[in-house]
Amino acid sequence: MGFFGRKDALPVRPEDAINNTPSVDAEKQVAPSESSAPQVSQAPAIDPVIEARVVRKLDARVPVLLSVLYLLAFLDRSNIGNAKIAGMEEDLDLQKGRYEWLLTIFYISYTVFEFQALMWKILPPHRWAALIVFAWGVVATCQAALQNWSGAMALRFLLGATEAGFGPGVPYLLSFFYRRHELGLRCGLFVSAAPLANTFAGALAYGITSGSPKLASWRLLYLVEGIPTVLVAPFAWFFLPDRPAEAKFLAEEEKEVARARGLRQRGEVERNNKLDWNEIGLTLLDAKSWFTALMYFSCNVSFSSLPVFLPTILKDMGFTAINAQGLTAPPYFLSFLVTVITTWIADRFQQRGLMIIFLSIVGGVGYILLATCESVGVRYFGVFMAASGVFPCIANILPWVLNNQGSDSRRGMGMVILNVVGQCGPFLGTNIFPSKDGPRYVRGQAVCAAFMFFTTFLALSLRTLLAWENKRLDRKYGTKAEREARRSGEKGEAVASEENYGPDFRYVL
Repeated sequence: MGFFGRKDALPVRPEDAINNTPSVDAEKQVAPSESSAPQVSQAPAIDPVIEARVVRKLDARVPVLLSVLYLLAFLDRSNIGNAKIAGMEEDLDLQKGRYEWLLTIFYISYTVFEFQALMWKILPPHRWAALIVFAWGVVATCQAALQNWSGAMALRFLLGATEAGFGPGVPYLLSFFYRRHELGLRCGLFVSAAPLANTFAGALAYGITSGSPKLASWRLLYLVEGIPTVLVAPFAWFFLPDRPAEAKFLAEEEKEVARARGLRQRGEVERNNKLDWNEIGLTLLDAKSWFTALMYFSCNVSFSSLPVFLPTILKDMGFTAINAQGLTAPPYFLSFLVTVITTWIADRFQQRGLMIIFLSIVGGVGYILLATCESVGVRYFGVFMAASGVFPCIANILPWVLNNQGSDSRRGMGMVILNVVGQCGPFLGTNIFPSKDGPRYVRGQAVCAAFMFFTTFLALSLRTLLAWENKRLDRKYGTKAEREARRSGEKGEAVASEENYGPDFRYVL
């Protein structure tokens, strides 16, 4: 619903839910007035045993495949930090702010091409994924042949443009497969690939740069981490399903349950590959979209700077370049674990805002330790806290957007707003650690800390707004107990309509 508008669910006959064929009523786009009660559809019962089996099969394929692809994407994006201290800075003469420009140009194109998040709805997802993965893999691998700063700028721009077609839209794609209370953990599994990628990046860079290859270490680094992306692109084509009911690995009875799950989620039969421009406009006017976008912006200041500057920060603490590569791994591995655990907890208790508040405070304190302390041990502990706050915070913001928009069109536009605004954060984050501020980089650490605490304020404000809206919905449609009591005498099983702003829709706090 939100402040500015809503669209209610359309009635669907049970046989249409099973056959995935729209009824005559479902073809009519009628928006009831605010005073009229939404119509509630009848849905076939869902066998919980079969449903659990469907979810397990989806989990074993969809989030796993997408997480592997995102791991490669983040590896290809952030390995420039490892390449810098492995010799690229000297070979390409990255002086006078040129390195910072290589980081910034990536996010310029990444932001400009954010609209590609909607391509998951327009094109079959398996085709779009294979195309975009192959494209950025080729660009990433070509970095091994760089000869000058101008060429590096061109390839970083192309890398940002191609990666923008994948990462920002994947949480939106996951919303096609999972119900609201299941989505957070799956987004967490996906985003956890980022710190896991950085764990591998440190270990892999350590292994490559500790030897004496004939090819420059940084060039070999780009080859070793870029070629696998090109090789896995066909897996997306052949193994990523477009929708649950179309998954080849599901039996027929499981596909029927998948269709029924979609009906319970939306209160209507899903229409593929269509965007509702009215709902897109309503999303632009919805205050909730802008709250989460500002939170994403705030977190991205730290999210973007930590991977590309951490090797340099550790090196300036007094470690050798090789040891600095290896010491980046432990904080990121802890962050990976915290990301998965916190998204599961937030799903379990449906308390996304409180989790974001807690994590942003942890990250902020970590950056304060990095900015104010001189002890190497304390500052390294601060790295653990910063990584364990920033990455899990992002992982909980993404499903919060999807949980609180009630249709595919609104979720898609919500993700576009989130990313267009949020990806401006790296413009700041990649320019607050100039070499002249070393070895402690007090200014950059302080800025990151301030934005993490700003995220705390935004999350608290949004949660307060959502709680107020839920109370308003309870006054209009009744509490959960009251709605269940009214239905107790009804024949058949009513669709819960978890989305589409039906009477059972409530915002996730």
